[in-house]
Amino acid sequence: MFTRRISILVGHFGSGKSEIAVNYSMRLARDGLPVSLIDLDVIKPYFRSRSARDQLAAAGVELVAPTGDSFYADLPIMLPRVRGLCRQHDRRVVMDVGGDDAGARVIGSLDDVLDPDEIEVAAVLNFNRPFTADPDQAVAMIRGIEGNARMRVTGVIANTHLMQFTKPETVRSGYENACECARRLSVKVLAVCVPSVLEGEFSGDEFESKLFPISRVIRTTFAADTDSAGGDSGVPEQPPAPGFAPAVEGRYGVRKVGPLFVPAAMPDEEG
Repeated sequence: MFTRRISILVGHFGSGKSEIAVNYSMRLARDGLPVSLIDLDVIKPYFRSRSARDQLAAAGVELVAPTGDSFYADLPIMLPRVRGLCRQHDRRVVMDVGGDDAGARVIGSLDDVLDPDEIEVAAVLNFNRPFTADPDQAVAMIRGIEGNARMRVTGVIANTHLMQFTKPETVRSGYENACECARRLSVKVLAVCVPSVLEGEFSGDEFESKLFPISRVIRTTFAADTDSAGGDSGVPEQPPAPGFAPAVEGRYGVRKVGPLFVPAAMPDEEG
């Protein structure tokens, strides 16, 4: 999907960039490459790469993120290790950058240590989100991010989905919109992300871009620390709180209806 040493993923909340960052980092590690995943998401507390810290550690990926009392903070915390990795040429680096143009300002603060020849900046696009419902909105979002990050997006990633309700036509429609965005931006569609459970629904030559299967790894930040009693599902074995609907089964596993989403482990995530 990426060919340069430093891969930077940007996009609005709900685009799926954190899940892509985690999956891609773990794939690099499985290929035997030293890799660090930097969580620079200062926008949202629930869906961040740092929530997959145990899975990343087991896969051999170094997670660079605040710890201790700052783990849950929505603050522009820049660890010294981040700047060091930008200069460390023997490691692959994946950066998960916070959800919108405000989050992209964090990247702008690194422009003095980022070599343009070593970086790729990919905008992750989910056309089922309210702020990127069509190519016009997506291009406007990307231009805003570029202005705040002080660097150009070099490619887009098609990641249109509806969580466990995603169907093949959802992916195909999103890919068409992503191609239109790429045309307007004069860049390429770097990859088409599909849920692992749907990978078999697509032929190898259906898209001009690489097909990138995604396994759901990230749980909500708070659930990652509190659901250890939940067994293989990753969901606490307790009744729903007042006002919450019970957990419901979907193609990805168990989803809690309410403000927090707790994806279950999928069969293809094992091992």
